[in-house]
Amino acid sequence: MATVLICRRFPRLSRVTAFSTTAKCKAESGSGKSKQKKEENPETANTRTESVATIQLLNPLDYRVLYNPSAYAKSRAASQQHAARNSGHALGDTSTSPGAVQVQHTFSTASSQALPPLRNALPKPKSKPLLEQTISARLSAAQTKEEAEDEKTETHDSKEDPRVFQKGRPEYRSLSYDKFEPIETLSLEEGDSILHSVAVCKGSQSPGTITDYFRKLSRLPAEQHAALVSEPRFNALCRCAVKNMGSFSTSDLIDILKACIRLVVPPTHPLLNACENEFCRRVWDMNLDQLLLVADCWRCLERSVPSYLSILFSYANMHWKDLALPQFVQLVYIIGEGRRSPADLTQKVESMILKYLDSFTLEEVGAICLGLFKSLSGISDHVMRKIADRVSLQMEDMSTYALVNVLKMLRYARMDHLPLLKELGKVIPARIPAINIQGIMHITLTCSSLHYFDEGVMAAVAMSLPSKVTYCRSKDAAKFLWSFGCLDYEPPNEEEFYSSLIEQMHRKLHEFGKFPEHLLTGLLGLAFVKRFPEELIDYALRDEFVQKTRGSKYELKKDLFTLGKSVEIECPSYQGSRLPPQLYQEVTEMVLNFAEQEIYVRPEIVEATSLLESMLGGPEYVKSHMILPHTRSSDLEVHLAMDGHPIPFNLKDRIVDKKLKDIGVSLTDDLMTQLIKGRSNSQFPVEVENEARTPGQERGEEARAPRAGDRAALSGGALIADARLQVEPKLGHGLEAPPPLTLNRQPRGVKLAIQVSNRNHYCYCSKRLLGLHCLKRRQLQQLGYVVVELPFWEWFPLLKRTRSEKLSYLHYKVFNPALLSGAS
Repeated sequence: MATVLICRRFPRLSRVTAFSTTAKCKAESGSGKSKQKKEENPETANTRTESVATIQLLNPLDYRVLYNPSAYAKSRAASQQHAARNSGHALGDTSTSPGAVQVQHTFSTASSQALPPLRNALPKPKSKPLLEQTISARLSAAQTKEEAEDEKTETHDSKEDPRVFQKGRPEYRSLSYDKFEPIETLSLEEGDSILHSVAVCKGSQSPGTITDYFRKLSRLPAEQHAALVSEPRFNALCRCAVKNMGSFSTSDLIDILKACIRLVVPPTHPLLNACENEFCRRVWDMNLDQLLLVADCWRCLERSVPSYLSILFSYANMHWKDLALPQFVQLVYIIGEGRRSPADLTQKVESMILKYLDSFTLEEVGAICLGLFKSLSGISDHVMRKIADRVSLQMEDMSTYALVNVLKMLRYARMDHLPLLKELGKVIPARIPAINIQGIMHITLTCSSLHYFDEGVMAAVAMSLPSKVTYCRSKDAAKFLWSFGCLDYEPPNEEEFYSSLIEQMHRKLHEFGKFPEHLLTGLLGLAFVKRFPEELIDYALRDEFVQKTRGSKYELKKDLFTLGKSVEIECPSYQGSRLPPQLYQEVTEMVLNFAEQEIYVRPEIVEATSLLESMLGGPEYVKSHMILPHTRSSDLEVHLAMDGHPIPFNLKDRIVDKKLKDIGVSLTDDLMTQLIKGRSNSQFPVEVENEARTPGQERGEEARAPRAGDRAALSGGALIADARLQVEPKLGHGLEAPPPLTLNRQPRGVKLAIQVSNRNHYCYCSKRLLGLHCLKRRQLQQLGYVVVELPFWEWFPLLKRTRSEKLSYLHYKVFNPALLSGAS
């Protein structure tokens, strides 16, 4: 009788977490040797009995959040490199079967004299051959284990074959290794006979005979290969091949490589070392078909051969004009699988793409995009747009795998191709249930990276994901959370969707020590949609985890900063780990320095600041700064009393003036004139713009002396003048600074956080706010600010209009009666 435990607990966060735990026996597929640095094999859990927790996070009051972590924003270039290296499916990746044995890939030093005599090596009438005897016990144990696991787990191959394009043309047969080529199986008796001949001849075979032995042995049943590679007599054959390496013809050497692929010879085997050296020596004597075939064989063997590829690329560069279409596509595929982009081939690759674009099959288009993506090859907007044009017209006829590869390159190129994205929304939702988890992740990530929201696509992903969530790598789970949070989308099945992903994050917790960026990415995505899992946050803010982030290739301090400050503001009852104050101070200084150089100087912000200072009465009424530095965007802060008068609070300039006076500043006639003019209440005629002024001088004068036209344009001009008179010294009373004003002595009023937004704050071609900026506005409201937006679709066109029109617009925004009534 099954026992079901229902456990409910209430964590210290403002969200309530409900747990429903059912004890299950989970057998998880995959080898413990799988490494996330490739992130190409689906990662599954270890075979053991464990409790599977379904976590549901209930909404706290008024919680809603968004953001963009530095691992995918500020360090975008590094992020794209990481994505390019890890998101593709490497050729020939196979996980070691549970029954496979670990063998030493070195030649045996035993001589043939130490081998068993001929009569012992040959099979007896009613006994198993020697090879079968060697592995029978291992196979029986392995098969038993595999059968048991198959009963408890669902097999799932999340990889696609990146070589599908090669099936579209017969020409690829001479350029690539065909792993599906039918071969006649060799009997175990014949295999034993060949190995016996190797032992008897003691290395005296001819190169042709050695090649023939490799061909035949590679036709043994697949379950015999592991035992064969560890067989001393096979090592003797390999030694003989190395000894005669220079005597083989090129075609014989290629046949030996193909045999090694079928036998799954380890990539570090000494035989392959010798073959690589020999092929590097022969490159210039080979034709392009042979060169591409050998490069493909190295990929099938999973062997890194940078020297060979460098020579191949040099050869291709010299013979570029002679490349046929299949040769070009195969070359780009090899470039991608080698994860390197030859700089001198970039322009030539683009020219060939344009030359053959209409002749490529759709699978070849996908292969081209994948090769460029994996190799981090830059591509011009013109070429990428041409590719997207063709794909948008033929998307229904394109395989999902090829389409996903195009989306990867579209994301890498930051190409906002609206016809393709709209067509994607029509074609892809119906395909989502049949797509593997990595493909779904790339579709979702493309939408979020391009800030493109299509509810049909996102809803289809959300409905399909819970049943496949156990196949998510830590990277996949994090990017799903990030993508949905970035687009501020909570699907109809939000509780099931988010609880399944949070549960998967718990299962992958052991991986986050090596890949800390994934945990932070996922937690920020959860924060965007008002979810704060206490256990994961506590783990992420511990000193031990913070130390691990320092070893990441990404700059993660800003992400920690955003997460830590968000928890402080939104979860006041949280009592878990906290970030050290030193880190807060360090990152705050970093962010503010960046803002001084890149944000505060943007024309739309400079113009708004200058006009507000002129309209309200001076710089003491407006402060351009980051109210929340962890959200990495600026605000224009304005304070209003309950009667609508602006309140001076930005005393920085006044304090500086006082300090200058105390240390004895020389008051020249020019300085006196500027100071008196700046504090005069008399009306001055509008001055003609002096083209010789610097922008800084012009802005300073506008701040000190509002023009008559400014006040005439405002219905509340008298109110503003009265506010100025309350804080400005009368003429003739000297230049003493006014008494200091502190915020805690100000009358109760409204604090405005004016947002000068731009297109990057919103989803593409919409007015849907992105996650980070939803988070920021919610947190500003929780801190007592009233958010006032100058939306880009209103403010940017006004920048080209008259000064009076801009001032009228700002007056309408700042002195909106609804702001005061809402605060009262």
